[in-house]
Amino acid sequence: MPEWMDLAYTTAGGVVGAAVTNYLSRNQERRQLRAAVMQQLLRVEAVRDRVCDIVPSRRESPSRHFIGARLLATTRFGVTAVLEDGRDAEHAQREAISDLVVAALSAGIPRRVVDFAGGSEVRALQCEVIRVIDLRLGGVLGESLEGLMTQCEEYRQATAQHLLRALWHPWQTRLRMRVRLRVLRQDVAALHRRQEAAMSVLAQPEHIGRLSNQDPQRVNNPGPAA
Repeated sequence: MPEWMDLAYTTAGGVVGAAVTNYLSRNQERRQLRAAVMQQLLRVEAVRDRVCDIVPSRRESPSRHFIGARLLATTRFGVTAVLEDGRDAEHAQREAISDLVVAALSAGIPRRVVDFAGGSEVRALQCEVIRVIDLRLGGVLGESLEGLMTQCEEYRQATAQHLLRALWHPWQTRLRMRVRLRVLRQDVAALHRRQEAAMSVLAQPEHIGRLSNQDPQRVNNPGPAA
């Protein structure tokens, strides 16, 4: 075989080998980025699941505390949600969401998709605070609380699924993003109204007074039944 043909085969083999190596390297990087997003998403969800109590807030309480256009239940009622290990749930959630944003943007997920996923977790934590407050007050919200929690969980799952679709099927997600985000905006507006209605009931004078007079340890450990 002529030497030039040997050189051609060698060169072609080198080009193909480099292309395959580059392809495998990119695939490995994408897998790592996707794994990081999944890990951070689970971490954010775990914060809400570990909320165990509310205590009187020791932070400065501004008269108005908004994330976007919504008032936080923790600020409205002057409480802090605490985790099983005693940490401030909102602080832990902010740290987890910050890490999720970094991982998701590194994986190429659009910022608007990430914002909806993070915002839904914030709302879910505030709904959990509403649930604990209602429990303290003896269940004054009645069946409406179950409806609120169900609606909140459905919205949270919808935003998480949208994020995962953007992670695994980026081009399909971009084509349908405008429609999906429009639906999510409608869903979050409805959830916001329901949250506001629940907080308005809990904030009535006869309820808010009972909440402020309660001893958290006595509520969590009422002692043996008489």
